[in-house]
Amino acid sequence: MALLHGSWIHPSLGQGQGQTIPNAPGSDSPGFFFLWGETWRSATASLTPFSPPSLHPFSLSADELSSYLLTLHQSKLLILPSALETLLKGKGQKQSVLGLTEGWQDGILGLLCQGTEAGLLPLHSAAQMEPSQATYVYPFRVGGLCLSAAIATEFLLSIPLGTNLQAEDPLGSDLRYWSHVSRWSLDLLVRSKVVPSLQKRSDGKISADWQPLLDSAIDRSRLQQMQTQMPQVCQCYGGLVQGDRPPANIIPIPADTLLLASLQHLVDRQVRRILGAGDSIATSSKIQDKSLSAWLFALERPTGGLSLAGEQGDRLLSAFTNWTQPIQLAQAQQKAFRAVFLLSPPLPSSQNWFVSYGLQATDDPTCWVSAEQIWATTASSLSIQGRTLEHPQEALLAGLGLASRVYPAIEDSLQAARPIQHALTPIQAYDFLKAVTWRLEDSGFGVIVPPKLANRDGFANRLGLQVRAGVGTGGKAAAITLNSLLNFKWELTIGGQRLSKGEFDRLVSLNSPLVEVNGEWVELRPQDIRSAEAFFASRQGQTGLTLEDALKLNTGDVLTLDKLPVVKFEATGALEQLLETLSGNQTVQPIEQPQHFEGTLRPYQSLGAGWLSFLEQWNLGACLADDMGLGKTIQLIAFLLHLKAEARWNGSMLLICPTSVLGNWERELKRFAPTLKILVHHGAGRLQGKPFAQAVAKHDLVLTSYPLVHRDEKALVGVDWQCAILDEAQNIKNPEARQSQAIRKLQAKNRIALTGTPLENRLTELWSILDFLNPGYLGSKAFFQKRFAVPIEKYGDTASLQTLRSLAQPFILRRTKTDRTIIQDLPDKQEMTVFCSLTPEQAALYEKTVQDSLEAVESAEGIQRHGVILATLTKLKQIC
Repeated sequence: MALLHGSWIHPSLGQGQGQTIPNAPGSDSPGFFFLWGETWRSATASLTPFSPPSLHPFSLSADELSSYLLTLHQSKLLILPSALETLLKGKGQKQSVLGLTEGWQDGILGLLCQGTEAGLLPLHSAAQMEPSQATYVYPFRVGGLCLSAAIATEFLLSIPLGTNLQAEDPLGSDLRYWSHVSRWSLDLLVRSKVVPSLQKRSDGKISADWQPLLDSAIDRSRLQQMQTQMPQVCQCYGGLVQGDRPPANIIPIPADTLLLASLQHLVDRQVRRILGAGDSIATSSKIQDKSLSAWLFALERPTGGLSLAGEQGDRLLSAFTNWTQPIQLAQAQQKAFRAVFLLSPPLPSSQNWFVSYGLQATDDPTCWVSAEQIWATTASSLSIQGRTLEHPQEALLAGLGLASRVYPAIEDSLQAARPIQHALTPIQAYDFLKAVTWRLEDSGFGVIVPPKLANRDGFANRLGLQVRAGVGTGGKAAAITLNSLLNFKWELTIGGQRLSKGEFDRLVSLNSPLVEVNGEWVELRPQDIRSAEAFFASRQGQTGLTLEDALKLNTGDVLTLDKLPVVKFEATGALEQLLETLSGNQTVQPIEQPQHFEGTLRPYQSLGAGWLSFLEQWNLGACLADDMGLGKTIQLIAFLLHLKAEARWNGSMLLICPTSVLGNWERELKRFAPTLKILVHHGAGRLQGKPFAQAVAKHDLVLTSYPLVHRDEKALVGVDWQCAILDEAQNIKNPEARQSQAIRKLQAKNRIALTGTPLENRLTELWSILDFLNPGYLGSKAFFQKRFAVPIEKYGDTASLQTLRSLAQPFILRRTKTDRTIIQDLPDKQEMTVFCSLTPEQAALYEKTVQDSLEAVESAEGIQRHGVILATLTKLKQIC
């Protein structure tokens, strides 16, 4: 298996400074993305200190990689993590020695020791290492591909962010890291977080580039996070080696330098590509200044060189400096302090809110100083929690001046000699919370609001419902289904405070989006008022909450009831026990071994049968998804006998399995449960119609196969089964198949699925099984695709994945052989991967078969085309 790697390489950084990279895409290109691959091969360390670099033994050759990716290739020298292998003289025994010093190595330092013959071997990325072990860095010649920014961006954006469903992941951590950085660069473009730059180079020319503007709090936080999470191997790439010998000192590029250079390169190339596709701004007749036109033209074309000298160049630089001074000032201030705006509620005798001014530390929101303190000081510096702020009054005025461009409402207050605050009406204060706060924060300013108003997207402080539900006094679990109505009580709350109908009417009469409840200021949204009034009018003490609603409220999938947020949900009695058990907070009780069970249950098997029994009491479908070999058949048989012993067997049951295991099920049932009466519905002489229904009534369990469900749909659907059981339930993973549709028509009070693989390829397979078990629980297929499948599979949405897991987990019991809490007397599973290469004769035959088959496929049509493809796959397997 090939493992792909890659990183941005900038000739102006690290060891490549001032040197030309041969064959790089574009001679004046500031950087490119180097893509390469490695695979497992037998290798022996044979390098000596500071010798000419040899070929990386694990890397794919340039031809192999280019054929794999169908593009051009290059060969570069990369500094990579390596292990030191020494041969102790006189003993003839090899041992691996890893560097034990912390941090990066300054060269190889004589390979640690004297009197030894030593060699270096690069560490394979898939190799397991102890966290405490450090590695060397050393150059190896690696075959790979030099990708331009446009091609690299397209490639990186095609890498999925979600969890790979395949057993082996072919992408290295460095490649995945730069994929995230590429998506960040697109996010910056979408939010217009780019600015043009103009700099004078040492050769006298002026460079015109596009730079990312990382002035918002979210971008500064993301920058810090990206720097911390950068794989160390990326920093080695930048130390590109030129010539045949490595330098005496190998110093990897700092993470922040490499990240900013790569981000700037991505942003610059993408903006130029967008501008180049449209009409040129530089050639507009409205632009009369030649130097300005030349600068704009340099920002549009693929490269940013600008030939301006003398007075014309100096005049352009001066104008550009004056134009970008607010941004430069803001970025300079962000290194220490920034302007902050504190929203304060009105005083008891007033209706006006206030936005107070101050300065805040950029890296610590709790460290700030008010404008009153700033104007009260007469010194040129101010000490704030151990930090020194130089010229605080000038910094405050400069910050407020910049903020007035984002929030013009404060301009009037800035006319005062010493601006301190700005007054707001309740409507203006609400607008500040909803529309202004995020703009100020996105522009790099700090904002402090009352705690109850800080959570702008959450339900906790909104007008909502507090729901308390139960199955009712004397309610029995056996009488409850997913669609059964529950008894529930509701109360109106806001900001954690309960509201009566009279208190609610009083708050509405204030006609203000911000109201005070028991000393706390909270938001009262107009749409919530309308929803609450409609809720009051429609409910009138009626109940309309189902068990399915309660399950989704408990997992957090459903957050509203009649368009009102449910800020708190509480279950009581038997419903509380059900929800606690399904969420894993309460353990299911294992069953005692049934009296007529001919065998011995392991503890985990008794627990599995108990889990099936618990869900059966609530008429909820269950998927037993234990590993093959853990005894799903035994657990089901024990569960059936347990129902007999508990007098909960009130009708016949149907078990559907693949035709190949029909005989196995019959033998297993007779062996472990000889008291059960079994009817095998299979073969040419099987019963139909009324005789079949009469025969079913005389037996406990009916066995049939998947193909017969569709053929005998009329007979099987005409029986009211107590339980429908699917063995190898992945047979219904395609919900559009006829047999899947026929199975869904079965009338069954309870449903069970047995499968070791509830999810093989797509999330819709999981939906298909759960929709059989609990129809409608995950919505329609179209809703599931839109709500879960597309966000998770296409965009890697972790929040949707967590919600889906919380919804599905209560109905799926999945245990593996490797879990020592399940079974202790199994030996460890031994796995060994052996890679075999084709011989030249085999490879030639393989290629000839492929070419011949392609011609045959082109000339074939319809079912014949499918036959040719199937025959070709068989031939290729035989060759391999």
